[in-house]
Amino acid sequence: MHVAIIMDGNGRWAHRRGLPRTAGHLEGAKAVRRIVEAAARAGIGTLTLYAFSADNWGRPRAEVTALLKLLHRYLMTETRRCVEQQIRLSVIGRRDRLEPGLLQAIADSERLTSHGARLHLRIAVDYSARHSIVAAARRLRAADGEDFRRLMDEVNHHSGELTRDVDLLIRTGGEKRLSDFLLWECAYAELYFTDCAWPDFDETALGHALQDFSSRQRRFGKLVGESS
Repeated sequence: MHVAIIMDGNGRWAHRRGLPRTAGHLEGAKAVRRIVEAAARAGIGTLTLYAFSADNWGRPRAEVTALLKLLHRYLMTETRRCVEQQIRLSVIGRRDRLEPGLLQAIADSERLTSHGARLHLRIAVDYSARHSIVAAARRLRAADGEDFRRLMDEVNHHSGELTRDVDLLIRTGGEKRLSDFLLWECAYAELYFTDCAWPDFDETALGHALQDFSSRQRRFGKLVGESS
C-alpha cells in the first residue's frame, strides 16, 4: 500500500498559539517520526511525505532556510533509527537547487538505509509534479506508460523498482487540493482531507484515515464486479 501525505498546517498551528512559524515546523518534524513509525506498524509499504515544494522557495528567506536546516537535521538524526527499524529512506524531487551539505546528507541517508525492507519512506523536497511530468516528457522516446513512469522516477532521483501508484492521499490542515503533488501517481488515489494540523496528526488520526480508506469501493473506472 502506498500512502502519501501533504503535511499542512504547521504555520497555522503555531499562529494559534502565538508562536513563530518555525515552532510549527519543529513540531511538524516530531509528527514525522510518529507517523513513520505508525506507518511501519500498520504494514504500509510506501509512505511519501511532502516536505518542501518547488513553490516553497517563494516563502520568506528565513523560513526557507529554517525548513531546509530542519530537513538536514532530520536526516542526520533519524538515519540510524531508520536503519534499526528496517526503513528505507529516499528523497524525491529536484537536487540542483539544494546546498552541498544537504545533498551529502541525502546521499548518506539513502546509502545507509538502502536495504530497509519494512517500509519505504520517501520525502519530497523541492518537488513539483508538473516539473517532473514535463522533464520526463522531454526524455520520452516511446508512448508506453511504464517507460514514462520510469522516466518520472529518474527525474525524481528514485532508483529501484518502479514507484507504485498512490492508494491513499492524506492532506492535513483543512485545505482540499493536491498542490502539485504526485499528480501522475494519484490518478486513482482515494483522497482524505482532515482539519487536523500536521503537528497534531498522530497514530490515531492515521488509523482513522486508513479505516475510511478500507470502507471505500475502488473501481478504477469499471463497474462493480466487472473484471478487466
